[in-house]
Amino acid sequence: MASRVVKQERAERTRAAVVLAASEVFTELGFAGASVAKIADRAGVTLGAVYFHFKSKDELAREIVSRQPDFVVPPRASQGLQRVVDVTLTWAYQLLDDPILQGGARLVWEQERFMEPEVNSHNQWAELLLPELRAARSQRELRAGTDVTAVARLVVNACTGAQMHSYVEARHRDLPQRVEEIWRCLLPAIAVPSAVKRIELGEARGRVTA
Repeated sequence: MASRVVKQERAERTRAAVVLAASEVFTELGFAGASVAKIADRAGVTLGAVYFHFKSKDELAREIVSRQPDFVVPPRASQGLQRVVDVTLTWAYQLLDDPILQGGARLVWEQERFMEPEVNSHNQWAELLLPELRAARSQRELRAGTDVTAVARLVVNACTGAQMHSYVEARHRDLPQRVEEIWRCLLPAIAVPSAVKRIELGEARGRVTA
């Protein structure tokens, strides 16, 4: 039993090392420039170890993109509209230093090259935000008639655009500020005045500290 547990833990560590290495290589070289050999070398494992966990480079890329929301957990408890804001701010701050999020961001630019239609980064982020936007609507934080599905798509599209421009112009260093700008413009249009006043922005809402 102990031997089986040790083997499982070793396999999980190897898989995590491969995902991390792949994220770094994808960030630096893009999907087309990356190779399984380069990923294995970066991870310090054999090609066989990579293929044991992932059948192809495509599967590795899908894993990284599809799991992006799993890595974004706001540091403070919240719900409704504040939770939506917190998710976007946490994503923006983590993207500054997190290689897995950085790799996912680079891959999303090239998504049409390797992703099936059902594995869509924009849709998965919108689906993550929708329950909280519905909660915000039920709590009357949103203006009457607000289309929460449209708002979810708008937030994801705006953040994606901000991320791309921030990378080109500042290597993501100003991304949190750009996301705050989005919310300062958007909140008065979708939320009732009392809710706008309650919403908190700033580093404390998004920076995860050890």
